[in-house]
Amino acid sequence: MAKKVNAALMKPMNLSADLADIIGKGPYPRGEVVKKIWDYIKSKDLQNPKNKRNIFADEKLAKIFAGKKEVTMFELTSLVSKQLS
Repeated sequence: MAKKVNAALMKPMNLSADLADIIGKGPYPRGEVVKKIWDYIKSKDLQNPKNKRNIFADEKLAKIFAGKKEVTMFELTSLVSKQLS
């Protein structure tokens, strides 16, 4: 039986200017946005080495992390959602 793809996750979304500065100009589907953010986090070595579930904010990420210096991966999704329209 074929797996159904959630159409809402595949819909291209417009990005805020701060988010586009990190992952590039959109629109991108939600899944691609999260993937690109994780690529950015890993390329800049921004995961907390003591707790890999936490992400440190650099200057660019601080703008989408509501000024927080560190967020959990669970917070990441809700913070990114606020940057999509």
